[in-house]
Amino acid sequence: MEYLFFFLITVVLASFFAMGGIGSAVALVPIFDFLGLGFNFAKAIALFVNTATTLTATILNIKRKVLDIRFALPLVISSMLSAPLGAISSKYIDIIYIKWGFVGFLLFSATMLIFSKKEAKLKYEQVWILYAVGGIVGYISGILGVGGGSVIMPIMILLGFDAKKMAIAVSFMVPFSTFSAFLSYASFVQIDWILLSVVAVAAVMGGYIGNRIMHFRLEAHHIKKIIAVLLYLIALRMIWSLL
Repeated sequence: MEYLFFFLITVVLASFFAMGGIGSAVALVPIFDFLGLGFNFAKAIALFVNTATTLTATILNIKRKVLDIRFALPLVISSMLSAPLGAISSKYIDIIYIKWGFVGFLLFSATMLIFSKKEAKLKYEQVWILYAVGGIVGYISGILGVGGGSVIMPIMILLGFDAKKMAIAVSFMVPFSTFSAFLSYASFVQIDWILLSVVAVAAVMGGYIGNRIMHFRLEAHHIKKIIAVLLYLIALRMIWSLL
């Protein structure tokens, strides 16, 4: 029954977030923590879920021949190396500070969903920027247990990178960085492999359901605003628990 409970929660969340074209891991971490799974295990689950859900999109992008691997490679290399360092670093950082960092991440993500216009302010497309931003975001993602796409996308767009090209590159980057971070968490967190598998399957199913509903019924920008409100509420709940 417990596995069924987490399966249903994940399907609902993944479906809803997929309607807005967003991964559900940012909500899964605090909600699973609220439900008693433990913050580090919740982060490990979210990282594995991110890997499973974005891997499908990556395979499809490769088959469609829309992925510029040379462009995406610096992001993959730097984030894949730095994400495990972030995960290992989380062992030595007081969990209270990490949770406050997650609150900040939730607030940032929600605000970008509402106010971001995806308009470039600069024109700065050097390759070393991809390495630098990929490394920083990978490290933060490893600490917080999230994919990092909602952080890296607005930054790179503001720097002048093409939004569509970046979205495809980030979807290629995320499975590498999240899985490498997950392996680091698995080395020091006790993993319930059955629950992990159940949640991963639920997330993939929810992503498919959400995408189907979005294409036939709903406007993504309306859903994004609702998701932003949900993220604000989760952030407020975390703040309440930390005070």
